[in-house]
Amino acid sequence: MTSPMHRIPSGSTLNRLALDTAGRCGVDVEAVAGQEVTTSPVNGERLLEIGWVDGSTVDDAVVRGQAAFLKWRAVPAPARGALVKRLGELLAQHKDDLATLISLEVGKITSEAGGEVQEMIDICDFAVGLSRQLYGRTMTSERPDHRLMETWHPLGVVGVISAFNFPAAVWSWNTAIALVCGDPVIWKPSELAPLTALASNALLSRAAAECGAPADLNQVLVGPAELGQKLAAHSGIALLSATGSTRMGRAVGPRVADRFGRSLLELGGNNAAVVSGTADLDLTTRGVVFSAAGTAGQRCTTMRRVIAHASVVDELTDRLAAAYARLPLGNPMVDGTLVGPLINRAAYEAMEAAMEQATAKGGKIVAGGGRELEEAASNAFYARPSIVRLDEQTPVVQRETFAPLLYVLPYDDFDEAIALNNAVPQGLSSSVFTSDQAEAERFVSAEGSDCGIVNVNIGTSGAEIGGAFGGEKETGGGRESGSDAWRSYMRRATNTINYSGQLPLAQGVDFTV
Repeated sequence: MTSPMHRIPSGSTLNRLALDTAGRCGVDVEAVAGQEVTTSPVNGERLLEIGWVDGSTVDDAVVRGQAAFLKWRAVPAPARGALVKRLGELLAQHKDDLATLISLEVGKITSEAGGEVQEMIDICDFAVGLSRQLYGRTMTSERPDHRLMETWHPLGVVGVISAFNFPAAVWSWNTAIALVCGDPVIWKPSELAPLTALASNALLSRAAAECGAPADLNQVLVGPAELGQKLAAHSGIALLSATGSTRMGRAVGPRVADRFGRSLLELGGNNAAVVSGTADLDLTTRGVVFSAAGTAGQRCTTMRRVIAHASVVDELTDRLAAAYARLPLGNPMVDGTLVGPLINRAAYEAMEAAMEQATAKGGKIVAGGGRELEEAASNAFYARPSIVRLDEQTPVVQRETFAPLLYVLPYDDFDEAIALNNAVPQGLSSSVFTSDQAEAERFVSAEGSDCGIVNVNIGTSGAEIGGAFGGEKETGGGRESGSDAWRSYMRRATNTINYSGQLPLAQGVDFTV
């Protein structure tokens, strides 16, 4: 008898589900129909035909966004927060609908898709509080009866380019913060997840109408990569927030810099966990398996490397291999599934190629490998999460492979482990599993991990919205979500207030006329 998670639904079934679900979120499904075919990674079949816009629409969108900006920047920040509060309420009401669309379009298992929508709700809560805390500061002036202060003001139109793996949450991180900061948003979503984007945008449009916000405060442009390039080059985009590969960042970053615009880049990750000889291996195994196999290895924070002390590397490898053998793989929309499909054929082929390169350099496959459910869904790509044991960090290990492929490497000395963690071009997330307080402190110190996210006794993925999210080196240096990431969406002004009735100059300069 076929397991429920191995029963793959037909294209017509998923098509009806997608259109009905999007309609409940407020999408006019007839109006958005077009000629571009999207497929679902769940079965590899056609999901729907949707209309795309081309690059000629960007100029008009920016003009309308700038008109909205002139109105929105004059609205007090707490009143702007009321819009985001209403958005959060609508997201909560339609949490299951959005999660369904995410599963259909990018193949996330139900719990992870729901978790992504919960992130959207959480960032709205954070942004509402932030709307009353856009603090400046005052400084003491060296001149009598003068005051120095910093003030923060709305920046302008924010462009957002998002990737397929978080088709809604990344938009919400940017949009909730941008809106309370006084900025309209133009969103270019992944071509692979247009319905998720249109549904999210429809809920925000409804919230804006209910709150009396300006028209065109939020716009979504569904279409090809050309749209992102146009946004990057457009002088009317004050900040471009782009999430994707390092290759994409190399194309986008210089375009923005050439016009002296601002960019916020969230690019590739090649994340590692250092496992000390003192680590709790039960806790470590659970942390590694979720970080490495969750979302079918398609998170920017997915764990791609385990750097384990020689005294525990064999036992840990055995534990991980045993856990991988038990991972339920199949239809992501069935309860009990933990690993869904890869996004497409290219992702599977990249994984296979990386494993071939690793084994050619002496690597040994200790878990996984190969494709499953091919008979049930010939055009879908369900890959068994895999582990390759290596003795050294070969060139393929230093590259990010966006799939559930984990490399395990040994180390003898903790300094060596830190060096291996840092010896990749990317610098997003990292973790150490240890019971040694000194090792934990060293790892999070200036001489430890060089990543933007540095964890102790927890995996590399699963960041909370309260902290700033982002990384260093080829990850791009951007910061989104919590902490003081809001400053990227505003401009700073330093003000000098003279209430003395005189005109003393700084540094005692005498310029008497």
